Amino acid sequence: MRIIGGSLKGRTIKLPKDLHLRPTTDFAKEGLFNVLANKINFEDVTLLDLFSGTGHISLEFASRGCKNIVAVDKNFKCVGFLRSVCKEFNLNINATKSDALEFLKSCTAKFDLIFADPPYDLENIAQIHQVVFEKQLLNKNGILIIEHGPKTHLETLTGFDRQRKYGNVNFSFFGSEELPKAV
Repeated sequence: MRIIGGSLKGRTIKLPKDLHLRPTTDFAKEGLFNVLANKINFEDVTLLDLFSGTGHISLEFASRGCKNIVAVDKNFKCVGFLRSVCKEFNLNINATKSDALEFLKSCTAKFDLIFADPPYDLENIAQIHQVVFEKQLLNKNGILIIEHGPKTHLETLTGFDRQRKYGNVNFSFFGSEELPKAV
């Protein structure tokens, strides 16, 4: 795994061999961060990274100066790995062991950006969007990004802004400004 930008740019982090994951490709990650660089100030963002796996997205945000990061994954080894990398590089990422959907359902915090990279074969990926929007977990002008495969279509969901494709990796962007006002 390689950090592609920020203060840790170029650093390669060796992954444990027993973690069988599908990390976002460098090509897709670079495209994602190019889009985000034009939309946000990384240093001011509160980030929730769901299905974080090894934490490569959280690490990219931390490398770019993001100081408030919560990374959620249900795999104990992934959470332990991310915690050890954070300790090695003196990064402040709150790595939390939890099922991502259960975490969302009990979450009371709000975030500027929520990034979700669920397994592409997750039965109902749209449930992530549903919970985020029902619980209004995005701050004003917040962004939800869901990474998914080419067979998943999310463009009819509330707040859909755009979809970016990088090979077989797709990112669907949703904006909080489309949220209905609370009564």
